[in-house]
Amino acid sequence: MAFPIRLLAMVCAFAFMVAFAVVLARLTLEPSPASAALTHTNVHPGRSLHAYLDQPALRDAVKQIGGNILLGVPFGILVPVLAPRARGVLRVLLLTALVMLLVEFAQGALITGRAFDIDDVILNTTGALIGYVLLGRRMSRAVHARERRA
Repeated sequence: MAFPIRLLAMVCAFAFMVAFAVVLARLTLEPSPASAALTHTNVHPGRSLHAYLDQPALRDAVKQIGGNILLGVPFGILVPVLAPRARGVLRVLLLTALVMLLVEFAQGALITGRAFDIDDVILNTTGALIGYVLLGRRMSRAVHARERRA
């Protein structure tokens, strides 16, 4: 890929990552005083997933699980484009898990009406895997293709 096109791709990916960071912060780091009494910290993988699936309204479970998966998808797409050294499924997943752990720690420690939930980290990281497999790997290879020597 020619340098100007690669540069444009990197600038666009950076703009999307910044926009995503703003959306992520608004969705996860805004206080929710009305739900302060309802929030519970979860450090046991699967506990929240089980609670979501046991709800009588399937819509609520889909919203919780699907929303957390969707929050991770941009990481799987944009991280390998923005950080070529972070290419590779394990690196993308580790970076996503680390960022999401930091978000969850901030929620649990600093935000009223929010709590740490390990299942959110698992779902976000699953979303990153989906994004990486569907688009991230191919986009990264296109933008950061190694030139072949003749």
